[in-house]
Amino acid sequence: MEEETRIAVIGIIVEDKKKVGEVNQLLHEYGEFIIGRMGLPYEKRGVNIISIVVDAPMDKISALSGKLGRLPGVGAKALYSGKAKKAENSEQKRGV
Repeated sequence: MEEETRIAVIGIIVEDKKKVGEVNQLLHEYGEFIIGRMGLPYEKRGVNIISIVVDAPMDKISALSGKLGRLPGVGAKALYSGKAKKAENSEQKRGV
């Protein structure tokens, strides 16, 4: 059964710089779904702001956003596209 995926943007604000390693570890775990990433250190306010664009099943997006948001000193919210698409299986991606 093919799983539907959505495009989403996850906005992350890291207020506790000691948590950057844990944030990066979670992003690495979900790396197969990440399309792009932009990070901005905002020294004036002492925070790091990260935007992640993903194409993934809704449960994966929710899990990543939830895990990030449960880290102390880290806030995360997801904004989903309204349009779902059937995920391509690995053979379709390779053109087999």
